[in-house]
This record gives sequence, C-alpha cells and structure tokens, in this order.
Amino acid sequence: METKTLSLDCTDYDMSLLQVLAGSHDENLDVLSTAFRVPVVLRGHQIKVLEVRPEDEEAILEVLNKALGIIDERLELSTADMKYLCTLAKAGKLAAFSAASLKPVAHTKTGRPVYPRTAGQAALTQAFEDSDIVFAVGAAGTGKTYLAVAWAVQQLKKEKIERIILTRPAVEAGESLGFLPGDMKEKVDPYLRPLYDALYEMLGQETVDRYLERGIIEIAPLAFMRGRTLNKAVVILDEAQNATRAQMKMFLTRMGRQCRMIVTGDMTQIDLIRRQDSGLVQAAALLEDLEGISVIRLTEHDVVRHPLVAKIIAAYASVE
Repeated sequence: METKTLSLDCTDYDMSLLQVLAGSHDENLDVLSTAFRVPVVLRGHQIKVLEVRPEDEEAILEVLNKALGIIDERLELSTADMKYLCTLAKAGKLAAFSAASLKPVAHTKTGRPVYPRTAGQAALTQAFEDSDIVFAVGAAGTGKTYLAVAWAVQQLKKEKIERIILTRPAVEAGESLGFLPGDMKEKVDPYLRPLYDALYEMLGQETVDRYLERGIIEIAPLAFMRGRTLNKAVVILDEAQNATRAQMKMFLTRMGRQCRMIVTGDMTQIDLIRRQDSGLVQAAALLEDLEGISVIRLTEHDVVRHPLVAKIIAAYASVE
C-alpha cells in the first residue's frame, strides 16, 4: 500500500511548547504512533509522521492541530488528552471537538486549575452554569462527581451560594444504614468518600472540617431531605441511581430560592431490587425536555481513569 510522510510546520510555536506536545520522553507522540501505527518524530520545529496511509492523513493532522489547541488553552497536554483525541479521530468525531470549551471549572487548594478533559465533561460543566437542575449520567471514571463538587466549591468561594449540601441514598447493594455501627455521620461517611476526597482537594481538610462544623457544608442521607426547603445552596445528589422514584421526586421538590441541584448517577450500577424503581431512570427521561433542566449523558469516551476502564465499560455495555 502506498504511504507518505506528513510534515507539520510548527515554527509559530516556542520549542518549550512543542516539548509539551511531545510529552515526557515523547510519550504523547508515542500515543499517536500507537493509535495509527505510524512512526512520529519531532525534529526542531517540524513534526514528522512517517509511513502514513492515505485514509489516516486527515485524522492524524486533525489530532496534532487539536492537541496544539489544547496547549494554547492551558499550556499542558497529558497522554490521556492525546488518547482521547485519537479515539475521537478514529471514530470520526474529532471535528466537533473544541479546545476552547475546556475552560477551568475551579482551582484546587494548591491553585491547580481543574479542567474538563473531554467534550462530554465540557458540556457538563457548561450545563452547571446554564441550568438550575443538572442530571449527570455516566459510568465510573467519567468525572461527574468530582466536577460537580469542584464547581460547587467555586460557587461557594465566589459567594454566589451560602452552603453546599451533599447527599445520597442510604442503601448500598441492599444494605440498610441502620445495620451499621456508629452515629449517623459514621454510618454515612464511608459511602461519601469520593465527595470528601474532592472537597479535601479543593479546600483542604482543615477548611472542610471547619465548614462542616459551621454547617456551610452539610452531608446527610437522602431521607433527611424530606420536609426541607433548600435556599442559596448547591445540592449534590450522588449515586442517584439507587434513589427510588418517590425519593427522587421528594428531593427535586426541595428546591428553594437561588438553589442549584446536581444529580449524578450510573444507570449500569443500580442496586435496587427492580431496575425500573430507580428514580434516576425515570427523572432523566421524564424531565429532559423541561426548560432549566439539563441531562448530560457521559460515555466511555469521557472516562478519564486508566484506559482499560473505558474498554471494560464498553464490554459490559455490549452485554447489558
């Protein structure tokens, strides 16, 4: 088969930025090389791709240009970013991707910016800004809970809200919290570890503990939301696939003035006895077209954990 050499002229870029494109020990270029089975080298201000098949030429150039776009936006490029671009390119979906949509959502305690890493995550963070209620539906590793907490903390820092409320159903794989030892906080805490981890990264443990004492951050089982009206708050319902239909209706109707609600869940991990009892399944379908409500469905393309996670999710989806 006839092949050719592609050469991308990057004389407009400082050499330090081209090193970011290449990655440590050329690991980003290696990702591109593996994805398209072609040798890729950086020579001065030229990126050369050897032995390119005609059908791959456009996709490879698009990956390189989108990668440079990400570097323009945030001065960094990870191997996960490069793998994501290659995946989109091979699926014919890269043209719609815009690096400009990957704006920082928040900053961690150390000042590190938190970016959406995929087009799906970018759509999710934009929905946080545009909608009063957001359903983030997706498999493990898509960053839905982490981004929700990061955005909520940023709203608190900007004084747009007065508190953050974190809640989740109190049943996990059919086990009631009543059978667990300790007070309510001790019962709930193990189930909310991902939320705590995100809070600690955004604010630091001392600040989180202080906010918990003062009620600025509140963590409670979903059942404790009954009868309340929630004002000037971001309320995050995590693991919502295990909320019943009645619980979901109860939760959504707690919404008060200047309140934003974020509902996260994975419909492939419903622990209720009957899948059709899931309030998340019903609400996402029933409310999707209402103004002020967004339903963002994240896929295996939005997984930002180990690349094998995306393959595992796809494999299970094929039989479910």
